[in-house]
Amino acid sequence: MGELESIRVFLAIVEQQSFAGAARQLGLTPASVTRTIAALEDRLGVQLLVRTTRQVSLTSAGAVYAARVAPLAEGLAEAAQETREAQGIASGLIRVSAPLSLGMRVLPAVLSQFATLYPQTHVALNLSDSFVDIVEEDYDLAIRISGPRDDKSTIWRKISPVPRVLVAAPAYLTANGTPADPADLAGHTCLSYRSDARDEVWELSHGPSRRNHRATGRFSTNNGDVLAQLALNREGIALLPRFIVEEELSTGRLTEVLPGWSAPEIWLTLYYPPYERLPLKVATFSDFFETYVRETRPL
Repeated sequence: MGELESIRVFLAIVEQQSFAGAARQLGLTPASVTRTIAALEDRLGVQLLVRTTRQVSLTSAGAVYAARVAPLAEGLAEAAQETREAQGIASGLIRVSAPLSLGMRVLPAVLSQFATLYPQTHVALNLSDSFVDIVEEDYDLAIRISGPRDDKSTIWRKISPVPRVLVAAPAYLTANGTPADPADLAGHTCLSYRSDARDEVWELSHGPSRRNHRATGRFSTNNGDVLAQLALNREGIALLPRFIVEEELSTGRLTEVLPGWSAPEIWLTLYYPPYERLPLKVATFSDFFETYVRETRPL
């Protein structure tokens, strides 16, 4: 194994704090990783790593070596990436954050098709219904479903509107009555989406009419799938993106409530760190995702 490859293995061990973890990351066998480090230490004439049953730590010489070679390895990786980009080839790791409900329903097909078209890319997807700090946590982009955000530290790009609908189980409505007006919601259990300590306020409109209802009840959560399941369990009325409950609505397991009233528009949006120019791999993934949502899987 060459010098540069040995450095890559060494830095992977430092990052993972484990020979086995480095082997998994690099797609090598643990025995190969062990042999590579032994050969590197033999060439340098110093011990770089101390390996115990629980962890791997750097020797003082290893710490000096890591500090010197890490920028070198990073620079070489960037040079290779820039060379491929100059040839118009999307490649490299793309770290993506996305909400759980969207990730489970839409992104598997996106990732499979994208990987077929761009085999030199690797997408690392993290699913979370919280707004992550994409700069602090080093994401290339975040996919979010939300209203407008006042965030000056990120760049954002609207992809598609996301229709929402009030829903309840037919058995719940039979037992508790069907609201004919937003004012009737006061007599119902409302299942609240809460990402912070504030109650959700349903802002409903019908032509020129505007009504607000504070959704308070026995349950609140920051996950749309949980709200949908609670509605299916006849626990109350929920306001949800239609794509989460479209199957349940089509089969009659859920019923639309107040169908003439609509909630404010929310959007499927991409957020980026403050790039001067989007890296080719990020721009390529973003364009592919937008085309997929618009043409193949509208929300």
